[in-house]
Amino acid sequence: MTAETAPAPTAPAARPAPLLAGAALTALEGAAMAGWGVYNLVSGFTGADADFGRAELGGVVLLLMGLLPVLAARALLRGQRWGRSPAVLTNSICLPVAYYMWQSGGAMAAVGVAVGVLGLVGIGALLNPKVTAVLYGAPDERR
Repeated sequence: MTAETAPAPTAPAARPAPLLAGAALTALEGAAMAGWGVYNLVSGFTGADADFGRAELGGVVLLLMGLLPVLAARALLRGQRWGRSPAVLTNSICLPVAYYMWQSGGAMAAVGVAVGVLGLVGIGALLNPKVTAVLYGAPDERR
């Protein structure tokens, strides 16, 4: 086999902007959740929270729950299909959180609007047809 007959190396599939945006938002949400879990753990150990057991258990649960979106974002960047479902779920959970933040009023209402917009943008980005084509192939290739 000579250099002229050798098959050309194939370029990795380009990641469309909606995939990058959806993965970035999902990773951000997961990191925020994990950060909240670390905060709960630290507040439980420092005595800032009156109920040590509740703070520690809640911190561990939030830390583990934050790990899934980060892993899902990593999977999306690698082009693995399984990452889209937990990423869409994570972005969907932002919507009721935003609603309850909005109901609080004041500064929390503004933060709630931001959380809701991030959730909607994440869902829209992850369900974009370009993302579906990258993860699942073009419609004519799926048959």
